Amino acid sequence: MNERVFIAGVGMIPFVKPGANKPYPEMAAEAGRLALADAGIGYEAVQQAYVGYVYGDSTSGQRAMYELGMTGIPVVNVNNNCSTGSTALFLARQAVAGGAVDCALALGFEQMNPGALGTVFNDRPSPFEHFDHQAAELVGMADLPLALRYFGGAGLSHMQKYGTPLESFAAVRAKASRHAARNPLALLRRELSTEDVMNAPMLWPGVLTRLMACPPTCGAAAAILVSEAFAKRHGLRTDVFILAQSMTTDTPHTFESRDMMSLVGYGLSQTAARRVYEDAGVGPEDLDVVELHDCFAQNELISYEALGLCAEGEAAAFIADGQNTYGGQVVTNPSGGLLSKGHPLGATGLAQCYELTHQLRGTAEARQVDGARLALQHNLGLGGACVVTLYQAY
Repeated sequence: MNERVFIAGVGMIPFVKPGANKPYPEMAAEAGRLALADAGIGYEAVQQAYVGYVYGDSTSGQRAMYELGMTGIPVVNVNNNCSTGSTALFLARQAVAGGAVDCALALGFEQMNPGALGTVFNDRPSPFEHFDHQAAELVGMADLPLALRYFGGAGLSHMQKYGTPLESFAAVRAKASRHAARNPLALLRRELSTEDVMNAPMLWPGVLTRLMACPPTCGAAAAILVSEAFAKRHGLRTDVFILAQSMTTDTPHTFESRDMMSLVGYGLSQTAARRVYEDAGVGPEDLDVVELHDCFAQNELISYEALGLCAEGEAAAFIADGQNTYGGQVVTNPSGGLLSKGHPLGATGLAQCYELTHQLRGTAEARQVDGARLALQHNLGLGGACVVTLYQAY
């Protein structure tokens, strides 16, 4: 797999609250058209499509793609929980890098319901069966929704290990709001202070407030991936390419460690990031900008350490010193992240791709990171899968 893969086009629609959205085929087609227009090609040039969503029936990917055209190409439906969008990206990159195709579309969408995430098929074993069992042993809190219990428990684990104050998580959320204020595609754009976040209703006393959780949203995003030869043949842009990428799933350590941080994917993130750095011959100190999976402020904080942005146990100091924002070591989630942009599960990973592509092009406008050349994407799905992608300006 030696073919260099370029991001020729990206598209994203604003994420909205459930009920304010168009039906999923319309959202998906709109994002797809935006990506095609950004690339400067028609749908007939696409040779394969990988379409991600979590809440939908089988072949919803085809239903969405047929709004763009019916050319008979392979359409692969992808569901990998919250890492679905970046899994579609991973598969599209593999297809191009391996020479199977010269042009692939990665598309993600989600039409969500209001409220906390829940299971749909309750007449069979849950994919979270083992995770739920260990979470019950480690933190209890069975009355809380699944994601809140898991990620709140991971934050509590960090607090107990390193003495991390609740204010550190609140500061992450406040930072997200400052970044989102610059992003017209963010759902929540009101700037918040650390005190605002601390004073929000407690969902888990002493562990997590309401403002530390991302909102459920509906939306879509897409990317066009091409080979260098295809780009040159069609006169497409080659200013951003994927330098390295890794996808990981759980190992026995997820459960053997008996740690809520491991249960929500700390080890997956750490392993995927290390592989990417090794493959690219760079280190976290070389990064200019990062879009990481901040479904909860707690997960952003522990991800700083998993991705090597700071040493283990040093995330609170990293935040307090402003190393996670403009003027610091690395700008994290300049888009406002999931906390402000929203989290339509199938679209999230491709929305991160959209943001980082614009950052490396120098077209991110008010949220532009000066001189951005190297960008990291981290997208995590419980149950579990993690995809880490490293982009470089060409």
